[in-house]
Amino acid sequence: MSETLQDIAAAMMADGQGILAADESTGTIQKRFDQIGVENTEANRQAYRELLFTADDAMKNYVSGVILFDETLRQSTLDGRRFAEVIKAAGAVPGIKVDAGAKPLAAFPGEKVTEGLDGLRGRLQEYYELGARFAKWRAVIDILPADSLPTAGAIACNAHALARYAALCQENGIVPIVEPEVIMDGPNSGHDIATCYKVTELTLNMVFDELYAQRVDLTGMILKPNMIVPGANGPQVSTREVAEQTIACLKATVPAAVPGIAFLSGGQSDEAATEHLAIMNQIGGFPWKMTFSYGRALQQACLKAWGGKKENVPAAQAAFKHRAKMNGLAALGTWRAEDEREAA
Repeated sequence: MSETLQDIAAAMMADGQGILAADESTGTIQKRFDQIGVENTEANRQAYRELLFTADDAMKNYVSGVILFDETLRQSTLDGRRFAEVIKAAGAVPGIKVDAGAKPLAAFPGEKVTEGLDGLRGRLQEYYELGARFAKWRAVIDILPADSLPTAGAIACNAHALARYAALCQENGIVPIVEPEVIMDGPNSGHDIATCYKVTELTLNMVFDELYAQRVDLTGMILKPNMIVPGANGPQVSTREVAEQTIACLKATVPAAVPGIAFLSGGQSDEAATEHLAIMNQIGGFPWKMTFSYGRALQQACLKAWGGKKENVPAAQAAFKHRAKMNGLAALGTWRAEDEREAA
């Protein structure tokens, strides 16, 4: 039985569930492991990912999809079950990060373009055979120092690459997660919320123009945007304002045909990422489902509890379940701050 792109997207946006971003590259997970004093070996990476994917309560109840790294999609549990099959058995959809990272954009000082289109069709065909049913491509949009906005040229390059990637995914039966991230902690982390709104609005408009031009079926994709937040060192605002500004920006830019929006956490604290999502769903009044696609904000407490020690696996899985449950409640709009105090 073949699933349509719409079927897969609907499964990824299941009520009260969200997407675990476990697609850290070898270099990125090095930073995570350094924080807990764990050596970055393939065996340790395998052990950590197995801990996550076999946390049955969390996976079955609160996780609708998992974004994997190339290495991880090819790995198995110690008892021989491929990770993609473990994820499917829990009722979640296996996915894959396919971009090759953001690189300096020639002639645009301080700006980046994400690479990875060369050979992508063949890689997608292989990933489909390995069990992946959705993919992710991240574009990085920096607000430059001294409140300089990103250039239209740099945004256009990234929007075009995102659209070409999305079209290739759909050609191969894979749902594209389209991720244009306006960075909150880049070279100018002192920007205000209005600047984030302005840049995000421009970026999303250009992205959807390109998606339309490249004939991407909007009903068979997921958008993974940043929330409208001030820079990490900018003038801070209330959680309610973040929620209201984010909804307003998305209503101004995202077609109703898109089935779902799965936010990135983008450097927010664990609880802030949860609270912002919860308030948005409590406000409501938008045509898409809104959920989470968090990496660090789902894993930080789990990593700390694990510390690379086998005897800590149950505690680490409990920490992962708690964060996943909190965000599952946020996706339903039923999360309350007091829920955080109830140990999982």
